[in-house]
Amino acid sequence: MEIKQILEENVKKHPVKKENYSRKKLIDDIVRNKEAIVSKFGALATWTPPESTGRSPKDTVTVKRAESEGTIDWDSPYNLPIDEETFDMVFEDAMRLMETKKELYITDRVIGADNKYALPVRTITDKALTALFTDNMFRERTSGIENSIFHNKPFDLIVFPYDKLDRKRYEGRLRKLPNGKTSNMIIAFDYDRRVGIIIGSAYMGSVKKLMFTVMNYYLPEEGILPLHCSANEGEDGVSALFLGLSGTGKTTLSADPSRALLGDDEHGWSDDGIANFENGCYAKMININPEKEPEIYNAVMHEAPYDEHGSIVENAMIYPDGTFDYFDNRLTENSRASYPLVYLTNIKKSSTSGHPKTVVFLTADANGVLPPVAKLNEYQAMLWFLMGYTSKLAGTETGIIDPVSTFSRFFGEPFMPRNPNDYAELLGKKMKEHGTDVYLINTGWTGGPYGIGKRFDINITRKVVEAAVTGKLKNVEYFEDKRFHLNIPKQCPGDTPADILNPKLTWDNGEEFEKRANKLAQDFSDYFDKVYGNKNLPEEIISQCPGK
Repeated sequence: MEIKQILEENVKKHPVKKENYSRKKLIDDIVRNKEAIVSKFGALATWTPPESTGRSPKDTVTVKRAESEGTIDWDSPYNLPIDEETFDMVFEDAMRLMETKKELYITDRVIGADNKYALPVRTITDKALTALFTDNMFRERTSGIENSIFHNKPFDLIVFPYDKLDRKRYEGRLRKLPNGKTSNMIIAFDYDRRVGIIIGSAYMGSVKKLMFTVMNYYLPEEGILPLHCSANEGEDGVSALFLGLSGTGKTTLSADPSRALLGDDEHGWSDDGIANFENGCYAKMININPEKEPEIYNAVMHEAPYDEHGSIVENAMIYPDGTFDYFDNRLTENSRASYPLVYLTNIKKSSTSGHPKTVVFLTADANGVLPPVAKLNEYQAMLWFLMGYTSKLAGTETGIIDPVSTFSRFFGEPFMPRNPNDYAELLGKKMKEHGTDVYLINTGWTGGPYGIGKRFDINITRKVVEAAVTGKLKNVEYFEDKRFHLNIPKQCPGDTPADILNPKLTWDNGEEFEKRANKLAQDFSDYFDKVYGNKNLPEEIISQCPGK
């Protein structure tokens, strides 16, 4: 019997199935089952075991099958293979667990705001909190879903967050922990049979990221480019995309009060334009400042009856009076909150837009050698997309003295499982077809590295971003930085000081600048050779790598 049939039969015979419960009923069950407590303002508060305060990439595995193995980049440290037999064992354990559960919560949602390629996903879990999370994060099935290319190819996600696998049963099949024991947690994908299983990870982000990784795998085959990005739209109806790793300002810069937000994390770029994958946001809450990030803060902290609220705060410190302390990091630096997009005031409800005229790649260069803005041609854009560069700062981790170059392909490497050219080529194709301009914007340091120079003022960065997304940078005069293969504007509209555009001129010591710039260019070249040296990328892309 096929795996989907077995799943269907087991679900069908379960005595207590709570299918597509209303938010109110889910919240009532969460409180009744003590899966979370009610905070002072109505949001739910929950805490996970220590091993579940973040994603577990070393327990995130993909079934290696003959029919699909050539499409996946097995050189990536995030594509960890398991054999078919091991996955089938995990599936058997999931079915056994299902039989022990007093009740099952089932939600039918979709990933994607565009019904032409929305992916139907059914989540089966024993926790009302997990079901509510999917209600927050995944989208409602609407009329028109029958037109989706995935209409007859749904995905099933089985989630038992607080159960554990039998370590002995999986010895030699799953990873060894530092203490020598076999892992008892798994986040597993079977792309071919369209089933995902989470056992033992109570971190809600595991649910979100499993499904968006699945989407990022399926879409390129359909000519749709998945992007780990924010997206917004101007009053003229033209969209812009923002890609960047943590700390580069992606969320802050895309949350522009003069532009409507489509979403802040995952989007698809199809022949019809841009569409958000999500129904909600899963925001970091540590050190959140209501003055600097009022939209996120109010989405979580607005006052409402608990059974109408539905925001979920995960792993934040709470006082006996029900108030949160988001500055207390004793539990984790990764406290999070899940809430629906409709809790934001400046959201475009359809979460769709036309083709973007501007794509912004954000980096926080702590070396102080990249310009505040540069325009990228097609092949330069593909190269910087492949590299996904930013810096780790000195002092943020023990033993880091100088800024450390960090690369994450497509600004979201753990969630982009396919061979790299599948994504890079699609970006180049979309740019060419739709006349899209791509800019690299540095929100990091100028006048010297971290500790000597200073970080670009946020107001200057906002002016640069505004000039990029409104097309004011399109026809200004540029000069070429041959070391980094960047086109730098000689002037930037919007009162941006011209003397900051050329990074070398902002340093007191030109010799030190050259040393630092050469080191960063070498970091690029070394990383590129290590990761992409055997990927048969076009020479036009290779030639645009800094240091080459």
